[in-house]
Amino acid sequence: MRLLAAGLLLVAPLCAAFYLPGLAPVSFCEEGEESEGCKSLIELFVNRLDSVESVLPYEYDAFDFCQDTEEKRPSENLGQVLFGERIASSPYKFTFKKQETCKKVCTRSYDPGNSADKSKLAFLKKGMQLNYQHHWIIDNMPVTWCYDVEDGQKYCNPGFPIGCFVTPDGRVKDACVINSEFNKKNTFYLFNHVDITIMYHSGKDENWPGARLVMARLRPQSYKHTDENNLSCEGPPMEIPGEFTNKLNLIYTYSVTFEEKNNIKWASRWDYILESMPHTNIQWFSIMNSLVIVLFLSGMVAMIILRTLHKDIARYNQIDSSEDAQEEFGWKLVHGDVFRPPRKGMLLSVFLGQGTQIFIMTFITLFLACLGFLSPANRGALMTCAVVLWVLLGTPAGYVSARMYKTFRGEKWKTNVLLTALLCPGIVFADFFIMNLILWVKGSSAAIPFGTLVAILAMWFGISVPLTFVGAYFGFKEKSIEHPVRTNQIPRQIPEQSFFTKPLPGIIMGGILPFGCIFIQLFFILNSIWSHQMYYMFGFLFLVFIILLITCSEATVLLCYFHLCAEDYHWWWRSFLTSSFTAVYLFIYAVHYFFSKLQITGTASTILYFGYTMIMVLIFFLFTGTIGFFACFWFVSKIYSVVKVD
Repeated sequence: MRLLAAGLLLVAPLCAAFYLPGLAPVSFCEEGEESEGCKSLIELFVNRLDSVESVLPYEYDAFDFCQDTEEKRPSENLGQVLFGERIASSPYKFTFKKQETCKKVCTRSYDPGNSADKSKLAFLKKGMQLNYQHHWIIDNMPVTWCYDVEDGQKYCNPGFPIGCFVTPDGRVKDACVINSEFNKKNTFYLFNHVDITIMYHSGKDENWPGARLVMARLRPQSYKHTDENNLSCEGPPMEIPGEFTNKLNLIYTYSVTFEEKNNIKWASRWDYILESMPHTNIQWFSIMNSLVIVLFLSGMVAMIILRTLHKDIARYNQIDSSEDAQEEFGWKLVHGDVFRPPRKGMLLSVFLGQGTQIFIMTFITLFLACLGFLSPANRGALMTCAVVLWVLLGTPAGYVSARMYKTFRGEKWKTNVLLTALLCPGIVFADFFIMNLILWVKGSSAAIPFGTLVAILAMWFGISVPLTFVGAYFGFKEKSIEHPVRTNQIPRQIPEQSFFTKPLPGIIMGGILPFGCIFIQLFFILNSIWSHQMYYMFGFLFLVFIILLITCSEATVLLCYFHLCAEDYHWWWRSFLTSSFTAVYLFIYAVHYFFSKLQITGTASTILYFGYTMIMVLIFFLFTGTIGFFACFWFVSKIYSVVKVD
């Protein structure tokens, strides 16, 4: 196992660095030189706007920006729809290698006497106050805003703010720090101009026609344009007073320049965004931290299995072979009760079926992501892959649940099959539906259209449920799992337990070590979900996933052995709950993250955060519990199979 971990450690940087782009390359030529494989028009697409201060994303059209007269919407996959991505064409259109300076896009006028104008401007101000960010796309690549941060590092943000706000008490908020002219109290400053730089690889020494775009950057600016017909893009910033009393004209403009950059290959054009995210050294620290925990646990388990258990088995077998009938002690004493079916066996078997489904889904998704098939360039692919895999993996869920239920000597097989197919997915769907209602009421772009909800239900009831039934049919047809020892008819009394061998302290302790392995990685995952940072280190994530499997298994086996030595044979539920308690620590960490790292305001955003967190916690609970249970089941079956029992 250590060799496997070491091998994966070597593979991780390769996985993190290599990816397959999401779309085929597009070539661009100058105007008049177009051909079938080469075009001159560069279109800019706009995505939803989001904020770190609110969980509610909004479509570009929700704000009163310049609209495209012939709006086109590229088809979106399931993952994009579920994540609330809404991509649309924009009025920003460029011709390859044609420079533009201070070109007008549109004018928006607001009259304080008009209630529609008032509400539009109020919504725009709210967007600036909550620091909502634009996300623009050119040639399937984010248009980034790069700026210097501390230590002389350059950070490239795949979004840029609508504007910024100086509070009535003169506090400069968010992006207002970039310009000393943004200083008037109770005033909003709108970024109504963008300087766009498009960099391209000319195709020199390559065998493709025309040029290919390798980078798109912009700088948001604020200019108060006074003369619509004579735009200069100079002078004071565009101020919007906190009190809306006079008529207001907002003129949106842009400048675009082109630069040749032949040192950047098309296949590695995303690298500059990823390299500007300064976290790789922390990732290695996280891996080393996790490996230390794994080595410590592996040492403990190895010591128990090789020394203590080996001695136990030799001693027990010696006692049996000797003439003196000595009193049995330790874990051998409970051999007649250790495989006694648990209470609430139905629920446990359902959890195990669902946990198996989630485990296989997670493993395949992370493996594909590690190989680069689900890169950031392939928008929504990760979520689409996970949902489709989950739907198609109903059969293993039904099989495992039915087989375990039969092993627990359960009779109500119809209830078992229905609960496996409907219980946990039903809870997730109900939570998701409530969250969706809140998003819909708030008019957010993350609200899933009714058609998509129907499609998800159709996938669940039309594919996943029948596949679960098929798996359950084969599970019930199989023989129940044979145990190495017979179960006594009369249950044995469990002696008084010390504090540490009681169920609750053991369960609470069991979740600490697996959580210790993942909490640093968890920070980056939560950042990518709630702080809208790009997550691309799937090599590290896959490695941490493998470490989590090992840690959950070893921690559960260790505690299981201690409890059996204390003559407590109720291990079925305890083995599941020991490792699944990691999910409780995950929830506590998510609460800590909410209060210490996020600036989320508003009741709706808070409900949404905790609603989505509960889905994550439930999935994690089932997945970790299943790993712990099967590790412990294998361990208990193994140790009782090598001991001689009368």
